[in-house]
Amino acid sequence: MKRAAVGVAFALVLLTLIAARAGGMTIASPDVQPGATISDEQVSSGFCCTGRNISPALSWSGAPAATRSLALTVYDPDAPTGSGWWHWIVFNIPPDTTRLPKNAGNPSSNLAPAGSVQGRNSFGAPGWDGPCPPQGDPPHRYVFMIYALDIDQIGASADVSPEFIGSNLESHTLDKASLTGLYGRK
Repeated sequence: MKRAAVGVAFALVLLTLIAARAGGMTIASPDVQPGATISDEQVSSGFCCTGRNISPALSWSGAPAATRSLALTVYDPDAPTGSGWWHWIVFNIPPDTTRLPKNAGNPSSNLAPAGSVQGRNSFGAPGWDGPCPPQGDPPHRYVFMIYALDIDQIGASADVSPEFIGSNLESHTLDKASLTGLYGRK
């Protein structure tokens, strides 16, 4: 257990250094604190988890002047899948957007910015589906990443795979910032 805690601490330091080196962008949330446990409000309400499944409020700043659109992903690199787990993908966010309100990840709430697309997560549906790691796993990392992109739109529908969106993000990123929260079940 001590070894796992050291590994998680090392990973958080590494992610912080990567985010700091990425550029001038920052991302923050009143609901998810860096390196802290994610609240039950954000935890999934399925797969034996009993959270409220409400996406957190997020805000960001420092996007480069050349930004033509933004994208947000929430990814669990610790999921026991061999390729991680995507919890939320929002793309084609207008470049002047600086926040997402709480529960914007619920597509029926209509709180996401006009023109944005909530892509399919690893659960198979568009929108937010919160943390629900296997019981007994060490706490998983949930990486909230905002991307400033050099394109107006990713030409894709909400049904496209998270990996397709990810490859477009990597090839069109001007800058990015991350925030990492933790969640585990005993």
